Amino acid sequence: MNASNIPALTVDLLKQEARAFADQERTHPEPALFGVDNGKRIGTYLESKFKQFLLAQYSFLIGNAASGLDLPGLNVDIKTTSRNQPQSSSPYSSARQKIYGLGYSLLIFVYEKTDDHASRTAVLDIQQVIFVDASRTADYQLTAALLEAIRLGGNADDLVAIMLDRNLPVDEIAVRLLADEILLSPPAQGYLTISNALQWRLQYGHALTNAGSIMGVDRL
Repeated sequence: MNASNIPALTVDLLKQEARAFADQERTHPEPALFGVDNGKRIGTYLESKFKQFLLAQYSFLIGNAASGLDLPGLNVDIKTTSRNQPQSSSPYSSARQKIYGLGYSLLIFVYEKTDDHASRTAVLDIQQVIFVDASRTADYQLTAALLEAIRLGGNADDLVAIMLDRNLPVDEIAVRLLADEILLSPPAQGYLTISNALQWRLQYGHALTNAGSIMGVDRL
């Protein structure tokens, strides 16, 4: 294919190709992963292979350390996680991310790894592929509590109490400003569990459970 004829990758094409890649990968015997139980190493393998799969067909901007995203042109980060413990980390930007979302979408591959001792290969059975739109990447419990308080007529003091009770990593002045902002512009219900840390700890249980039944949380 001539370089000038290579189509640009779009979010819709990304979703389509993620499904095709998962179907291909779930039966691929991989010697390099035999005996490997390090989730980061498995994730690096799968994400790198998926990018090469895309590069063979589309043109797109590849992420780097500065952008922090795998696909910055699409505002999408790729996550790979074991079915046994569906979680990963994400760079911390501000406490607002827990309420208004990470600021980018997530493409999540959920795998179960098995080793074949006879052939000394491993297979990553990709059991689910989920796309979580940026609008749905806030914390499930926190957004649910804030939205319920607003529904019941809660004021800024009520919202401050909820955020402080959940140890939102923000000082009292900033939490007051956030409360005013939330009253004016309520967040969308999030579908991640975001734990406080130097990096956010993302857990995907709610997203996996609700994928396909909620707008913005797609089961591919």
